[in-house]
Amino acid sequence: MYVPTRIFFTKGVGKHKEYLASFELALRNAGIEICNLVSVSSIFPVGAKTITRTQGLKSLRPGQITHCVMARNSTNEPNRLIASSLGVAIPADKAMYGYLSEHHPYGETEKIAGDYAEDLAATMLATTLGIEFDAGRAWNEREQVYKMSGKIVRSFNVTQSAQGDKNGLWTTVIAVGVLLP
Repeated sequence: MYVPTRIFFTKGVGKHKEYLASFELALRNAGIEICNLVSVSSIFPVGAKTITRTQGLKSLRPGQITHCVMARNSTNEPNRLIASSLGVAIPADKAMYGYLSEHHPYGETEKIAGDYAEDLAATMLATTLGIEFDAGRAWNEREQVYKMSGKIVRSFNVTQSAQGDKNGLWTTVIAVGVLLP
């Protein structure tokens, strides 16, 4: 059984006349183009340690199969605003798992996309932990309830946004949580 013990976060943007090449350039910008990426769902492993991007990139080897949670978005529409965001919510109880959420909107600023993804991850964790909250309240109000419960130690987001290339090149944005042994 493989359970990751470390995780790092990265993001990138790429532009090219070909869709696939724009994705490759976004991977290069994020520093993870050397890996065979396997997308997984959104559980933050029990006891996983968050490491820096620099530390994580040093752990990668060309061709290795690398599990990740990835938000990805692309456009070839000139000036169209796109974003990719990962929300992260980590429980205070080290014996409990956390959540990562992927959000990939059109027309949202980096701040709005990031807040949404963070809210989504924190809400998923809160419901798992049995924290009572009013879903109709604004994120900043729910965030205070979550943190005051003492059950969620930290939440944050990693977000990349960009405007579609003015000449119609494919523009791709990614936000990635890379899981390591």
